[in-house]
Amino acid sequence: MTAFIGALIVGVICIILGVSNMRGNISSLHSYHRKRVSEEDRIPFGKRVGLGTVIVGASIVILSGFSIATLLTNNQLFMYVGYAFLIVGLVIGLIISFHAMIKYNKGIF
Repeated sequence: MTAFIGALIVGVICIILGVSNMRGNISSLHSYHRKRVSEEDRIPFGKRVGLGTVIVGASIVILSGFSIATLLTNNQLFMYVGYAFLIVGLVIGLIISFHAMIKYNKGIF
């Protein structure tokens, strides 16, 4: 049960940070990214990185939902589906975020 609650909290925090980034507030990102992104690119950069973060957060929240379904039904199939959502969400979210970093920062690090 604590894993479900922990995943839910982490997922919600990721979604909140992603929405904040999408609104142009990139203060939650590493200083390297804040320094290298020009002022006119700050909004599009924040929107793309934020979208990637929201997708990752949503996939974590979905996993927590499937984990509670597993606890309630005692059916492991729900966990497998939850992990599939998590993997797909992580891959898509990271691709979107890394693409934005490469486009607007000319690199990830």
